[in-house]
Amino acid sequence: MNREQKRMMQRQGQVGADGTAAPRRTSTQDVQRRRSDRATPREFFRQIREEMRQVSWPTRPEVVNYTSIVFFVLVFMTSLIFGLGFGFSKFVTFLFVK
Repeated sequence: MNREQKRMMQRQGQVGADGTAAPRRTSTQDVQRRRSDRATPREFFRQIREEMRQVSWPTRPEVVNYTSIVFFVLVFMTSLIFGLGFGFSKFVTFLFVK
């Protein structure tokens, strides 16, 4: 374990300042801590709505542009893979027929 790992573990509370393992919480303390950190369903949906307001949504022309790019790349790659597979299969059958 190098110094960076030790420092990171100290910041996370996994290791004490002297390098020994930090005391672990009991399971009841962990459960109580997780329950107190938990949001109510109403609070959860309120937070979702706040986060969705901060999203930078694309405009309609951007969506159309990106969709067309994805569609054309999909068609191109599908035809390329089909063509290569078809060509290689014809080449292999040509080699083994003669």
